[in-house]
Amino acid sequence: MSWHILDTGSIWLKEFAVELGRMVPVQNWCPEIRNFGWFEDWERMERVADPRLSITRFPLQRGYARFPLAQLLPFAKKTEARIRAAEAAPERSTLICTAPFYAPVAERWPGPVIYYLTDMTAKYAGMNARQILGLDRRMCRVAGTVCPNSVRIAQYLTRDAGCEPEKITVIPNATREENLLERPLTCAAAPPADITDLPRPFAGVIGNLAMNMDWVLLENSIGKTPDVSWVFVGPTDMRIPEAAQSEARARLIGRGGQIGGRIRFVGAKPYGELARYARAFDVAVLPYKKQEPTYSGSATRFYEHLAACRPMLATRGFHELLSKEPLLRLVDNGEEVAAAIEPLRRANFKDGVEEARWRASREGTWQVRARDLLAASKPGRRKVA
Repeated sequence: MSWHILDTGSIWLKEFAVELGRMVPVQNWCPEIRNFGWFEDWERMERVADPRLSITRFPLQRGYARFPLAQLLPFAKKTEARIRAAEAAPERSTLICTAPFYAPVAERWPGPVIYYLTDMTAKYAGMNARQILGLDRRMCRVAGTVCPNSVRIAQYLTRDAGCEPEKITVIPNATREENLLERPLTCAAAPPADITDLPRPFAGVIGNLAMNMDWVLLENSIGKTPDVSWVFVGPTDMRIPEAAQSEARARLIGRGGQIGGRIRFVGAKPYGELARYARAFDVAVLPYKKQEPTYSGSATRFYEHLAACRPMLATRGFHELLSKEPLLRLVDNGEEVAAAIEPLRRANFKDGVEEARWRASREGTWQVRARDLLAASKPGRRKVA
C-alpha cells in the first residue's frame, strides 16, 4: 500500500515528496507532454540528484486538458490505470493530485484522494478560468482532504469552488530541514566564492529572476543605496511581458560590474546551494510585484531566508507576507528600501529579530509540511482553514 503523487514536476513538490517519502511509501509520477503522447505507452524512471528522488515519467498528449482534445482523447482512464497497475491495493492507497486538471483521474481512483494545490491555477496566463473553476469543484467533491498552500487559495476554494471548510488544511511552502541552523545567526556568514570580491554589505535576491519581481523598484533601490552590493541568484532567461519591467532588468544585467562593481548576477544555482547565499546576505530582499498568481501563493524564498535568520525586506506583492512582520519589514518603494537599510547598517545588520526567525524556521520545513498533511488526512484530525 503506497501513496501516489500526481505530479512532482516543480521543485517545491519534489521537496515535499522527499519528506513525505520518509514517512510513508511514496511513488512519484510526472507526465512528459508529447505531441503524440496519446499514441505512446512507456514509463521511464528518472532519478533526481537534488533533491534525491525517483520519479516515474510517462507520456501525456499535448493539450490533454483543452477542448477538443480533452473530449476526443480522454486521458484519465489511461492515467488512472497506469497508477493502479503499480499498486497492489489501490482501494487502500492514497492519490495526491497537485493540479485541477487531474480531477478526472481523481474521480476514477478507488482509494482516498488528497487535493494538494500549490498555485492559483485559474490566474495563470492563457488559462480558461471557468474551466479551472469547474475542475476545482470536481476535485473538492472527490477529495477527502484538501491542502491549498495559502489562505487566499483556501478562501477561493470555499467561496467559489464549494469546498467544505472542514476538509481544508493550509500547507504553505517551506525549506529543507538541513537548512536550519543550530543557533540564531546574528551576523552574515562567509560568502560563496563567486561573490567574495564584492564589498560588503550585501543585499541579496534569490529565486527565478523573472516577471514576478518588481525590477523598477529594484533599479530605484540600487540607485538609492550607493554603498551596498546587490547579489542576484537565479536564472534570468524567462521573458518579462511588461516593457518597463523587462527593460529595467536588462539595464541592471547590462550594468552589472559598471556601478562601482556593486551588481552581481551569479546565475542559476542548484537548490541545495541557495542556503549558503542566504546566510551570506547582510539583508535579504523579496521584491515581489503584486500580480497573480504570485500574490495568492506561498513564498518559498521567504522560508529559505527565514532559516538563514538574516534581516528581510519584502514588498506587498505576496498576500502571505503581509502578516509576517516583525520577521520581515514591508516596503513599498526604493526610498523605503534605502531607509530600512540605513539603520540596519548602523546596527551591523542586526535587527533584534534573529532568534524569532530562528524559532519560526523550526516550523517552516518540508518535514513539518509532510507531517501536517498526513495528520490532516486522518479522519477527525483535520484543521479548518
